[in-house]
Amino acid sequence: MQVILRGCSFMGQPTLLITAYAKAPQNTSMYENYKYAGMVLEIHKESHIIINAEFTFLTTLAQDFFKRMIVGFDFSKDIDSLIENIKTDFLAPSQQSVIVALKIAHQRYKDSLEERNKNSRG
Repeated sequence: MQVILRGCSFMGQPTLLITAYAKAPQNTSMYENYKYAGMVLEIHKESHIIINAEFTFLTTLAQDFFKRMIVGFDFSKDIDSLIENIKTDFLAPSQQSVIVALKIAHQRYKDSLEERNKNSRG
């Protein structure tokens, strides 16, 4: 019997998940349904590239649009350019909540990188 492990190794997954949430703006459908703008990012551990993403948007179009905007971004880098793209191209009431959640996710990722680097040094 042959066992095939897809997408994982003995050292763990080649990717990690980062989640982040920010309060949704009141009087919006996002607030009424979720209360928070949330995102889940799958990031490749070696390249730091966002390879998949999900968001708490109500429409598939908004989810797909934002996913195209963020997948492929190197999350180890400064996110100012990504935030500027969101400000100019994502014109929705939840824009600021999405930016806050993205900043939280980015800080969480930077903290995890520091921890991994510290642990790998001994």
